[in-house]
Amino acid sequence: MQPIQKTPSVGVASTRVVAVGSLLGLILLGLAWELYLAPLRPGGSWLALKVMPLCIPLAGLLKNRMYTYRWVSLMVWLYFTEGVVRAYSDRSPGNLLALLEVLLCLSLFAACVLHVRLRQRTEVARNS
Repeated sequence: MQPIQKTPSVGVASTRVVAVGSLLGLILLGLAWELYLAPLRPGGSWLALKVMPLCIPLAGLLKNRMYTYRWVSLMVWLYFTEGVVRAYSDRSPGNLLALLEVLLCLSLFAACVLHVRLRQRTEVARNS
C-alpha cells in the first residue's frame, strides 16, 4: 500500500495558482472596465455587477474543491462570449479590454481543466 500524498503535486499547485489568478483578474478587470476605464455611461454603469457571479467560486477555488473547478470551467464561457462580442463591437479602449477578458477566460478554462485532469489522474494512481 502506498502512502497517502498530503501535499499537491507541482502541476496541481500551479494550475490552482493560475485559476485563482485568472479569476481575480477577471473580477478586477470587470470592475475597472465598467467603472473607470471604458464605462458605457460616464461615471460608471450598473454593468459592473456582472462580476458578482465571479465572486462566488473564489472561495471554492481557494479551498481546492474539485466541484468548483468543474462548474467554473463551464461558467467562464459566458464571460468569454461577452469578451468576443465586445471585442468586435466596442471602440478602443473597450475592444482591447474585451480581448484581455478573452485571454483571462481562456487561461481560467485551461487551468480548471488541467487541474481536474491532474487530480483525477492522481486519484486513479493512488487507488491502483
